[in-house]
Amino acid sequence: MKMTSIFPIAAVSAVALLTLLPGQGAAQQKSLKEQLVGTWTFVSTTGKLQDGSPTWGANPKGLLIFTDNGRYSSTIVRADVPKFAAKNRLQGTPDENTAAVHGGISTFGTYTVNEANKTFTVNFEGSTYPNNTGTEQTRPFTITGDELKVINPASSAGGQTELIYKRAK
Repeated sequence: MKMTSIFPIAAVSAVALLTLLPGQGAAQQKSLKEQLVGTWTFVSTTGKLQDGSPTWGANPKGLLIFTDNGRYSSTIVRADVPKFAAKNRLQGTPDENTAAVHGGISTFGTYTVNEANKTFTVNFEGSTYPNNTGTEQTRPFTITGDELKVINPASSAGGQTELIYKRAK
């Protein structure tokens, strides 16, 4: 007498049934915070200077880092800031210092994510723009694939801006 096991058929049927159950895909979806964690490279912004030129010039550079334990760091710099003639940042001329201050922003601190509102709130522990230090700011954001779009409601250069980042590889 030949015995046939029904185990392989039952196992395949159970797997097929689980893939059809509603909500299973959602259980595997990452939270917004999990999606936000990582390193992002600065791509562009809608920010403009008074003369209409881009806030960060052509080919700006920057990093935005979110850790899984609630820390963040952000730096954006213009690519065209001239080097200091003295080769010492403490000996810059007034013009060199102005160009350096206008040419970059760096902040760090902590952050929290509000999943329902699709926002994150940064608590500025330090900033190269001293008015940020000790304050907090809530920013709406979206993540599509490897692109992060952030609305900064109160840019240090004035007004609201949208910033675009790509996930660093």
